[in-house]
Amino acid sequence: MTSRYRATEGVNPPSPRRRTVVKAAAATAVLAGPLVAALPAGAATETPAFLHGVASGDPLPDGILLWTRVTPTAEAVPGSGLGPDTEVSWTVARDKAFTNVVSRGSLTASAASDHTVKADIRGLEPATDYWFRFSAGGADSPAARTRTAPAADAHVTGLRFGVVTCANWEAGYFSSYRHLAARSDLDAWLHLGDYIYEYKSGEYGTRGTVVRPHAPLNEIITLADYRTRHGRYKTDPDLQALHLKAPVIAIWDDHEFADNAWSGGAVNHTEGAEGPWTARQAAAKQAYFEWMPVRPAIAGTTYRRLRFGKLADLSLLDLRSFRSQQASSGSGSVDDPDRTITGRAQLDWLKAGLKASDTKWRLVGNSVMIAPFVIGSLTADLLKPLAKLLDLPQDGIGVNTDQWDGYTDDRRELLAHLRSNAIGNTVFLTGDIHMSWANDVPVDAGTYPLSPSAATEFVITSVTSDNLDDLVKVPEGTVSALAAPLIQVANRHVHWVDTDRHGYGVLDITAERAQMDYYVLSDRTSPTATSSWERSYRTRSGTQKVERTYDPV
Repeated sequence: MTSRYRATEGVNPPSPRRRTVVKAAAATAVLAGPLVAALPAGAATETPAFLHGVASGDPLPDGILLWTRVTPTAEAVPGSGLGPDTEVSWTVARDKAFTNVVSRGSLTASAASDHTVKADIRGLEPATDYWFRFSAGGADSPAARTRTAPAADAHVTGLRFGVVTCANWEAGYFSSYRHLAARSDLDAWLHLGDYIYEYKSGEYGTRGTVVRPHAPLNEIITLADYRTRHGRYKTDPDLQALHLKAPVIAIWDDHEFADNAWSGGAVNHTEGAEGPWTARQAAAKQAYFEWMPVRPAIAGTTYRRLRFGKLADLSLLDLRSFRSQQASSGSGSVDDPDRTITGRAQLDWLKAGLKASDTKWRLVGNSVMIAPFVIGSLTADLLKPLAKLLDLPQDGIGVNTDQWDGYTDDRRELLAHLRSNAIGNTVFLTGDIHMSWANDVPVDAGTYPLSPSAATEFVITSVTSDNLDDLVKVPEGTVSALAAPLIQVANRHVHWVDTDRHGYGVLDITAERAQMDYYVLSDRTSPTATSSWERSYRTRSGTQKVERTYDPV
């Protein structure tokens, strides 16, 4: 694989959302269907098998986190709590043939961790490709490629990341993952949240149709439920293929828990009928850390920071664990300084990290949009589906209080910090909203462009989850052609928005600019969907503004 870390210093080059849907009060913690549904067809086994693939994540200059799940016996399916303790060994090598082994070890997979294992490998060389695999009971997993980060003081000339978000199993196939896996130039890929969805089957498919059913069929509430749903996702061949090709850097958003989650509950959670929120949140977090190659960070959350030489650092946010409850749309409480989306400790951590950063670029993995957004003069036929998508009142205009617009004091403090400390080249990488955006992030949107821009933002559309044309049920591109110009007139800091398409992004970073290439799928309901480049936007160093560029990297 061709190295993307081109010339380093001091390093030897390596050879509806249940967009508020009424749910049944009788939702139950009992599994609605056989747990075996979480396995691939015909996958029953009496010997250990690696049916859910392997993965790596959170690259460091000297290490990488490796993950797999072993199925020791036929009954030991995800969420079952069954199956014997099983020794799982791992091997890391410099070559795919495993002739140059650099690290070995073993772990015990047990029902207590749903037979998942994670090995935090250290002692590796920076900016280096490695291969790894797991073994158990004479069976080997597929071999996978991973890559370490550059040394902290390395002069890195280029980085390239795949960027994805919002992958609803029932809404279609994960062709975005397949197309990213086909590339040979990714240093890592970022998942910006909604890796899984919590709905019961049929509640949130594609234009009202289930393309392929969830497991379990019920809404996930218990630890067994969340484990089973993660297990179902990890059987997807396109997702497995991407995990085989490059390390993932992931954060969670709400659907890893429940729609519009906050610190004390969620829109899609009924206290009592679905048990206490604290129990459901703990179950979701436990299953997430069991099934994802993510290091638990501060307070068992996903906020943490990674560094890629002197070119970029990446601050990853958790905007669900500490946030205040969403305000009523249109209420003055969105400006209440006592309300928070980050929590005090995380906001202080983010501000301190941005100020102390000595890298060329400061990237922020951000699960919900930070650029302000007002709906503007949309016609009634467009306003209603947009309001549904964003959980806004469908009989009036309001702000999306689930994103930073609902927590304006935190945003004001953060943007003022960037300006007062002359912190440039801050780029927010965002998911959640099921649309593509390229935004400046103004200090005062009401006076922009007279007001300065403090940062820039690239928002990635959904892998499969419904966007605006799906809600209206019209041909793709129809709504965007009408809505995008009106949105841009009302939001002068928005350089581009596509409300209709599904796909992924590729972020390319050099010392001169950070560029996002936006790719779209031909048909999310087809397992053989093709991919095509749609547009590219970049921010040049020192500008804090987005501009269009006419070629992908």
